Amino acid sequence: MHTPARVLITGCAGFIGSNFVRHLLDVDRTAHLVGLDLLTYAGSLDNLVDLPDPARFAFEKGNICNAALVSQLLRDHHIDTVVHFAAESHVDRSIEGPGAFVDTNVMGTFVLLQEARRYWLDERALGSQSVRFHHVSTDEVFGSLSAAAPHSREGDPYLPNSPYAASKASSDHFVRAYQQTFSLPTTMTHCSNNYGPFQHQEKFIPTVIRSALARKAIPIYGDGSNVRDWLHVHDHCMAIERVMRQSESGQTYNVGGKNAWSNNDVAKLICNFLDELQPSGAPHSQLLTFVTDRLGHDARYAVCADKIANDLGWQPTFAFEKALRDVVRWYVDRMTSSQAR
Repeated sequence: MHTPARVLITGCAGFIGSNFVRHLLDVDRTAHLVGLDLLTYAGSLDNLVDLPDPARFAFEKGNICNAALVSQLLRDHHIDTVVHFAAESHVDRSIEGPGAFVDTNVMGTFVLLQEARRYWLDERALGSQSVRFHHVSTDEVFGSLSAAAPHSREGDPYLPNSPYAASKASSDHFVRAYQQTFSLPTTMTHCSNNYGPFQHQEKFIPTVIRSALARKAIPIYGDGSNVRDWLHVHDHCMAIERVMRQSESGQTYNVGGKNAWSNNDVAKLICNFLDELQPSGAPHSQLLTFVTDRLGHDARYAVCADKIANDLGWQPTFAFEKALRDVVRWYVDRMTSSQAR
């Protein structure tokens, strides 16, 4: 059992990172959090407004590739836990410019591991229960599955198909290597597609909503048959916390939502909700437009989450259709209020 006291959260101003900051401040009334984020296009301080107990959160703008900065933060704040979200994650951008994904996802992860090893193991000789490095990865490292293929399991081979997935696979291997070679206490999770508040507007669900509200074509890659498993970000945060606290060092867990939907069906469902919330634009489904498919677009991702259920008792709690309706309402309120200003 690991009890985090002083936690460094990388990528704290991004979608999942900011939700995790809120979650941990809410459920743990003693832990102190330090957030590190470069505030590029994917991160915003607006995501960190109105935090619960903000006095226990300190923000630092900076790059995870800056070893001197990482080292200083670990020492100045006496960090005993790192939860590593920071990553370039937009697949389209990885196709256009893969170099940034190597820099952030591979080299950034290496810097964090190296500085944690130096501080925790070389300088302070801390034991495996005293410190923890948790790495947040993706189901995309397992590659594309056929319609009939079984769900990916933790020990399956990596078959990344995009520069983004390849960079995350590489970072995963570094995390494993530091645990195996140096006995750095690490854990890892592979999550399926997240949805929820504060997601970047380029992602699929916010894109559908934003396009529909603007009465513009809603772009759907290919024929829209690509299948994803959708996981509510709050369920994901609860899974990460449970792994961080209860898992043994060196363990890896898949975190899935048990909600497999095609892109077409998700887009149509969102349009139905928008018809209720914005009836003047109904039917919003008439805006659905197929566009040229993305290069190397994986047909299906699906992870088996039996291990985390059996070992740690975690299960997703959000019912997809009900939760998605609430998420659509959150974005509509946010986008319409922004337009009104």
